[in-house]
Amino acid sequence: MINNRYILVSGLILGFFAVIGTALVGITHHSTAEKIADNERLALLRKLNQILPKDKYDNDLLHTTITIDADNRLGQDKPSKIYIARQQGEVSAMIFPVIAPKGYSGKIKMLVGINIDGTLAGIRVVSHKETPGLGDAMEVEKSNWVFGFNGKSLHHPEEKNWKVKRDGGVFDQFTGATITPRAVVQAVHLSLIYFDRHKQELLQQYNQQIKATESGHQPAMDMTNDPLNEPYK
Repeated sequence: MINNRYILVSGLILGFFAVIGTALVGITHHSTAEKIADNERLALLRKLNQILPKDKYDNDLLHTTITIDADNRLGQDKPSKIYIARQQGEVSAMIFPVIAPKGYSGKIKMLVGINIDGTLAGIRVVSHKETPGLGDAMEVEKSNWVFGFNGKSLHHPEEKNWKVKRDGGVFDQFTGATITPRAVVQAVHLSLIYFDRHKQELLQQYNQQIKATESGHQPAMDMTNDPLNEPYK
């Protein structure tokens, strides 16, 4: 009888500590996940503000977005969010998450900011696996190379010059590395093509989204019949 009572008490104690341990792990995980999410949001906001300084918009840029379908010109194989900048009630710029798929060591993830007049507000690299000391010159911490895109547009330079100098274009390549800048230049150019072709639809979608806010309905863009939405080489 005593043994049974001892086993029962021991079991209850172990069960109690197991419940407490599980709860602590859950609380810690939740707290850590929230902290990681907050850090990611802050890092993203810093990148957005590097592309578009705060005096260039007056809305909540991080939370003013529209969702678009996957598009090969943006390097996206799934829907993505575009960040919409407004100033005095008018859309002033859009920032696109873009992937350059042909980096030397794989995909190069970027943010490409395009002013409403079609000029580039700027670009920033979010993540990559390029060779340190060579391909990483696209990072603002390593060089000022990305600033060379500022103010450029689809027709400035003209299309044939949207290449690195080694390929007959106007953009510098890196010392000892051509594949990385070539991939970035191509991706930025394709982003400008996308914006030029879909600017009006993007503005329309955003305006419709504002009108539909109260109902919770967010209309999506239909670009399935876009002949340019095909894999590029």
